[in-house]
Amino acid sequence: MSGTISYITGGIRRGALWAILALGAGPALADVLEIQPVAPDVWALIGPMDQRDSENLANNATFGLVETADGVVLIDPGGSWAGAAMIDAAIDKITDAPVTHVIDSGGQDHRWLGNGYWQAQGATVIASEAAVADHADRGSMQMTALAGFLGDRLAGTVPAYADVRFADSHTLEVGGLTFEITHAGQAHTPGDSFVWLPARDVMFTGDIVYVDRLLGVGPQSNVKSWISVFEAMAAHAPAHLVPGHGPATTLERARADTYDYLVNLRSRIGALLEEGGDIMSAPKIDQSAFSGLAQFEAMAGRNAQATYEEMEWE
Repeated sequence: MSGTISYITGGIRRGALWAILALGAGPALADVLEIQPVAPDVWALIGPMDQRDSENLANNATFGLVETADGVVLIDPGGSWAGAAMIDAAIDKITDAPVTHVIDSGGQDHRWLGNGYWQAQGATVIASEAAVADHADRGSMQMTALAGFLGDRLAGTVPAYADVRFADSHTLEVGGLTFEITHAGQAHTPGDSFVWLPARDVMFTGDIVYVDRLLGVGPQSNVKSWISVFEAMAAHAPAHLVPGHGPATTLERARADTYDYLVNLRSRIGALLEEGGDIMSAPKIDQSAFSGLAQFEAMAGRNAQATYEEMEWE
């Protein structure tokens, strides 16, 4: 790879990138993803906090990058074929090494719908069995939604599933580095995994952690389990943490923006249920301590109602 368009992998990458540029996405390739150094050989690629659109190509998330002696390991492939090409262009600014492995950290579109792009270049994709089941279950719905957000820039995107699948844990050895991948249970999505890189004291969390942005609770989420999954991740006590949304950060900040919010949700909704409150009252619970997070107005009420529905049946 190089700082411009790479010819190393032949027509696949060259053709894909020229296709994106032909669609008028040149500024997106250059400007959408912020490159943040995290530790030696480790970077975060930070997408915007906004909704998916034709500029960010469904890359409104944070992705992880590790360069090893034998190639690059990418945590999450991008939200579309074009989104994967955008990530590829960002990688070109960092290293000439090829991407050899991609780890899907969960079930949202930006955690897997770029798989096909990387597989076409020979990369091996790894995901939990629960994530792959979620991909198969929700893929059609996600593609339909992305067609509305991306329009013609969804071209080339086809659901492609992981080559290597695991139940609870998987160890990847690449270029002298060990990646410990753990699916500890359902969090934002049923198949969420975190990736521990002990040699660099870095944790990649996918959507288990949101920083600077309010997380989203939906029908695919489980707040009770999410709290336990966070605790399993935090037990590694990482010095550096690359979240699913927002910049690389500390465990303390991740706890404040994600864990404390989840605990508050369950506590407030639990009290509401004890008082006999209904689901229409759920958005009125006190979430003001988190009102400074991006997307608060859009997500807080929905999160409360989704948590109410979850806890109503416990």
